Amino acid sequence: MAKASLVRYRCGECGSVSLSWSGKCPSCGSWGTLYEEREEKEKKTSFKPLAPAALDEVTFPERFPSGLSELDRVLGGGWVAGSVVLIGGEPGIGKSTLLLQVCSFLGEKGTDVLYISGEESAAQVALRAKRLEARGGNLRLLCHDDIDEALSVAADARFVVVDSVQALRSADVGGWPGTISQVRAVTQRCIDFAKEKNVPVVLVGHITKEGQIAGPKLMEHMVDVVLLFSGERTSSYRVLRGVKNRYGSTDEVGLFEMSERGLSPVVDPSSLYWSGVESSVSGVAMGVVLEGSRPLVAEIQCLACPTPFPYPKRTARGIETSRVQLLLAVLERRCGCFSRTHDVYVNVVGGLQVRDPAVDLPLALALVSALKDVPLRPDLCMVGEVGLAGEVRPAPRTHLRIREASRLGFCRALVSSAERDMSRVEGVEIIAVKSLREAMGVVMR
Repeated sequence: MAKASLVRYRCGECGSVSLSWSGKCPSCGSWGTLYEEREEKEKKTSFKPLAPAALDEVTFPERFPSGLSELDRVLGGGWVAGSVVLIGGEPGIGKSTLLLQVCSFLGEKGTDVLYISGEESAAQVALRAKRLEARGGNLRLLCHDDIDEALSVAADARFVVVDSVQALRSADVGGWPGTISQVRAVTQRCIDFAKEKNVPVVLVGHITKEGQIAGPKLMEHMVDVVLLFSGERTSSYRVLRGVKNRYGSTDEVGLFEMSERGLSPVVDPSSLYWSGVESSVSGVAMGVVLEGSRPLVAEIQCLACPTPFPYPKRTARGIETSRVQLLLAVLERRCGCFSRTHDVYVNVVGGLQVRDPAVDLPLALALVSALKDVPLRPDLCMVGEVGLAGEVRPAPRTHLRIREASRLGFCRALVSSAERDMSRVEGVEIIAVKSLREAMGVVMR
């Protein structure tokens, strides 16, 4: 069977492919980023008949737990046999620590585990394992940078970790490890191994300074699951988010606490973002947001300061600045609450990044409280989306949110009057409002 050598050029910035070389990438316009790729393609002289399978005869993949409840939540129930999972995060955030804990748990359960490290020596990995008190006679370690040779050792393994995909190389492709062609080749080799052996393969990926996973975007399309591990360097808490998941939802969030003995799941997530201390300071409002299926109490803090400058400042942390500006416009136009002479600062306590539209109502009332310097009731939580007409719209799963607020001791809940399923929550007084102006009349008494 003859082989034909296909030569093409791939951009190291955007990953686009061109059949001829040029100094400037035709897609993104970057200079000097086209690298040559050679692919040996076999010319097929005959075709084998295909045998499609009936949908009812297809078996479902096997799942097994990881040993960390928060990781299982994000994965959708645990590892899936034959899947390829990509975990990305900043250097030192805890990716290797997380996976080494998983490998130790599976090794103690009798699963044959292979940890392939292309960045660290065996002594460095063993030192981390000693600190984490990782055990398991079925956990094997291989420090090598050739993916083909490394996977040849993993023939009997039932769980494989590759740390990291940018540090390994494939002999079939030229270039240094970490280049576009090498990253794609290493990823494809791991995918072929996972599907052939029907074992989960976990890839560790680097990220760029923009927070994106380094390498071609095609890599994220190739794998089954993409997870991002993040957290503040000054905080011991870590957040695991699902970006892509072929076996579950991408809305779930896993919360971990880093300690000397590794990562442990956070039992009460709401305690991270709410101090629980009653305060009579203006500009503070409590909302209940959903992260996947998990309700979290978020403390919204606003500060309004008079400014002599004609262009007031709008600064927000933990929430989009455009949402703050939109609500300030609604307050001015629909409620007569002016902010043109004030600098406005907004903060979500605890470093929580809020994207839930149901935070509109607590954010708007926190802005009103800051502008008028009138504190809100500390036992009042708020759930609702605010429209441009000033109306308060219902939020999804409001009953679940209010139950979480009740557990934390809130006695009153401000919601939209359009809520349909508002069965009584014991110990919580439900206050229904139609508009933002009406909500201001309730909380500003």
